[in-house]
Amino acid sequence: MTVLEKPPMTLLDQIGGQDSVDAAVDAFYVRVLADDRINGFFKINMDVQAAKQKRFLGKVLAGTAKDPDGYMRAAHKKLVEEDGLNDGHFDAVAEHLQAALESLGVEGDVLNQIMTAIGGLRKPMLNQ
Repeated sequence: MTVLEKPPMTLLDQIGGQDSVDAAVDAFYVRVLADDRINGFFKINMDVQAAKQKRFLGKVLAGTAKDPDGYMRAAHKKLVEEDGLNDGHFDAVAEHLQAALESLGVEGDVLNQIMTAIGGLRKPMLNQ
């Protein structure tokens, strides 16, 4: 790459940067906490949780996350082993993330790429 060439745009760039991630995560958690299929997993400080999610998702979309699989395994291990976190719960979470992104105007190929990246976290999240 020469000095005049721009680096390729990341998914984070394509959705408008960290501010867009922050808005998506806020919209996402409104949906998640209203969903009786999954809200029982969120008996935690939601301000802390949202801040963690914003950082993590921003890094995933920027392509700078270090060992996202290991992070997801560690973060969800107890939920899988003790609380029964499963594929149906993952699907509900993904559904709400997609709806939150769509509500902010993310669509088409960018949305598909994001959801594919999130789908790739299914097995680590469920400790499979």
